[in-house]
Amino acid sequence: MSNLGFDFAPDVRPLAARMRPKSLQGYIGQTHIIETGSVLYRAIEQGRCHSLILWGPPGVGKTTLAEIIANHADAELAKLSAVTAGVKEIREAVLEAKSRLSQSGRRTLLFVDEVHRFNKSQQDAFLPHIEDGTFVFIGATTENPSFALNNAVLSRARVYTLKPLSQDELLFTLQNAIEHDEQLSQLTIHIEQEALIAIAQAADGDARKALNLLEQSVDLGHRTGSDIKIDSDVLSQILPTHLAKYDKGGDIYYDLISAFHKSVRGSNPDAALYWYCRILAGGGDPLYVARRLLAIASEDIGNADPRALQVALNAWDIFHRVGPAEGERAIAQATIYMASAAKSNAVYTAFKQAKRDAETDGDLPVPEHLRNAPTKLMKEMGFGAEYRYAHDEPGAYAAGENYFPESVSDRQYYHPTERGLEKQIKEKLNYLKSLDNASAQQRYAQKLGKT
Repeated sequence: MSNLGFDFAPDVRPLAARMRPKSLQGYIGQTHIIETGSVLYRAIEQGRCHSLILWGPPGVGKTTLAEIIANHADAELAKLSAVTAGVKEIREAVLEAKSRLSQSGRRTLLFVDEVHRFNKSQQDAFLPHIEDGTFVFIGATTENPSFALNNAVLSRARVYTLKPLSQDELLFTLQNAIEHDEQLSQLTIHIEQEALIAIAQAADGDARKALNLLEQSVDLGHRTGSDIKIDSDVLSQILPTHLAKYDKGGDIYYDLISAFHKSVRGSNPDAALYWYCRILAGGGDPLYVARRLLAIASEDIGNADPRALQVALNAWDIFHRVGPAEGERAIAQATIYMASAAKSNAVYTAFKQAKRDAETDGDLPVPEHLRNAPTKLMKEMGFGAEYRYAHDEPGAYAAGENYFPESVSDRQYYHPTERGLEKQIKEKLNYLKSLDNASAQQRYAQKLGKT
């Protein structure tokens, strides 16, 4: 930030660095792992934290948490970045940690950022020093540790997943900076709540990004003395690609999502791709689109193309593995595939109807032949009797067998369409129904014969 006319020499560090908390009490977010009184919270507070891996997207507090752990443990914090460090830097860090421990008895916390970028041999170089207590090891990664890290490392360090900060947590972070930063607190900053919300939404769960955007807003704000006004004109300069989110009701953003979903459902890949890109240009989270694709896969495609579920999951996974640049393209591929896929809502409607029925007649008893019979008494009561094991039947199908409560045995929820794979499913179910009808006619004929 530029010198805004302070009487003192301002701290030249970015706002995000100045606002980095030093203790657990000032740490924002991640309450699912370090809420007050939790096991990890107590371990950090008491200075006895173990080696661990912090997994999460940028700006969610991985480095900050490592620094807090070192502060509480009164340990020397040594930092390495796997992007720039090699074997030489690893050896130097190990030697310094050993020297510190032997000379002063002070422990070292070795923090390795982007640890997944180290190859197998580099990761293995840490193992003996983790085991002999040379240092407490904390690795930070934006990649899934299950795929990015060696099993040997994972077995010696517990993995904690850090989540993107919520909008409320980001708003608190922004307001806290305005009120308590040594420089910003000297100013009178006029900013509407809607503008703070726009900044929080543009940050997309990233506290560092949120604070950087706030700092830019202050730099570009309309200034009169120590008064700084941040309005939509200022935001248009720092959030040019996020204006779609800067509407009070959020209607524009959700209209884009609606247009995207309906374009995929309507089998128009070009329109679906266009609305996806509009969402991205508006600052939308690509993973929100990925989540919507997962819903579409079961709601609008279903068994017409069961591969759609896997395609959507693969796109989600790829985004986490390779990051936004390539990950957004993977979601685009899934969008085009699913817009082009055969459509059916048969699973969706069947599930809804079955749920309604289960709520209204959930007290109907399970037929005795379908009941479990783990005890002798239950077998004597007839539980499981006359059950026909499908694999012992012709074609592995027990024709005529009833799997419903007796009073509702004729119900049918799933009505496959003539589209995609469901056409084959429909043919098979119709064939099985013909076997059921033949079985029923045979039983009826036998009954007449007996009478």
